Amino acid sequence: MQFKDYYQTLGVARDASADEVKKAFRKLARKYHPDVSKEADAEARMQEVNEAYAVLSDTEKRAAYDQLGRGYQPGQDFRPPPDWDAGFEFSGHGFSPHEAAGFSDFFSELFGHMGGAPRGARPSGFRAQGEDHHAKVLLDLEDAFTGATRQISLRVPKVDAQGHVHLAARTLNVKIPRGVRAGQVIRLAGQGAPGVGGAPAGDLLLEVQFRPHPRLRAEGRDLRLTLPLAPWEAALGSVISVDLPGGAVKVRIPEGAQGGRQLRVRGHGLPGETAGDLLLDLHVVLPPADSPKARELYETMARELAFEPRPGGRT
Repeated sequence: MQFKDYYQTLGVARDASADEVKKAFRKLARKYHPDVSKEADAEARMQEVNEAYAVLSDTEKRAAYDQLGRGYQPGQDFRPPPDWDAGFEFSGHGFSPHEAAGFSDFFSELFGHMGGAPRGARPSGFRAQGEDHHAKVLLDLEDAFTGATRQISLRVPKVDAQGHVHLAARTLNVKIPRGVRAGQVIRLAGQGAPGVGGAPAGDLLLEVQFRPHPRLRAEGRDLRLTLPLAPWEAALGSVISVDLPGGAVKVRIPEGAQGGRQLRVRGHGLPGETAGDLLLDLHVVLPPADSPKARELYETMARELAFEPRPGGRT
C-alpha cells in the first residue's frame, strides 16, 4: 500500500487553516467535478480530492493522519503500525464502512473502522445528550490478573482560534477490572462530549488492547506460550514450573512429548467467571555440542540408540 499525501492532493501547506483547506477543496471541485469538467481524468481526480478533504476537514482524522504520516513521502510503501490509533480520543461521528469503501485502501485501512453518523446542525432550543467518545487504550497483560487503577493519557484533537489543528492532552484515572480481555469496552459515564441545552454529557468508551508481552499472547480468555524443553524433559516426561502473572503453575509434560505438540492446561488463562486456558506450544531445544564431553555424549547416543528420524526413507 502506498502513502497518500492529502496536503499535496489539495495543494495546501501542512499548517493550513480549516478555511484554507475548504477554499482549496472548492477550487478543485469546480475544476474536476465530472458534471462540469473537461479533464480526461476528472472522475478519478475528483475522488482523490474528496478523499483528501474528508480527512483534512475533520479535526480528529486530520490530527491522527498528521501523527501517523510524519516522515512519509507520497507513493512510499506504507503500512500502519499495530495499534497506531491507541490513545486518540475520537467522537462518534465519521464514515460508515460502506462509505469508507468508496475511497482508497489507504483511507479504509486508517479510518474505515470509525463508524457513526455525521454531526449536523441543531435547531435553537434543541436538547440532546452529548455524543459518546471512544478511544483505544493499551494495557499490560498483568493488569488483567489483578485489576488496577491506571492513569490513562489521551490525545484530543482541538482547533485553535486561527483554525489550526493541534492535540491537547487529557489524563484520566481508570479502574481496570480484574479479568478484562482484549476488545472489551470500559465505559466512563459522563466523560464524553457535553450535552446540548443542558442535557447530560455522553460517555467515554475505552476499548482495551494489550501491549505485546515478552512471552505470552492473549487469545480471548486463553493465554498462549511457547515452552522450551530439554530433550530429556520431553523424552522422559517431567514437571515444569511455568511463571504466569497470576503465579507459577506446575505443568506435567508427558513421556515422549514431541516438539510442535500443544498442551492445554485448564483454568490458567485470563481470570473471569469462567477462566480461560493456558495453551503451551512445546519446543524441544538441543544442547550445543560445544565441549568434548557434550560431543562424547552425542556420539554415544548416535552409536547406541536405535533411532531413525526419517522413517520411510531419507528426504
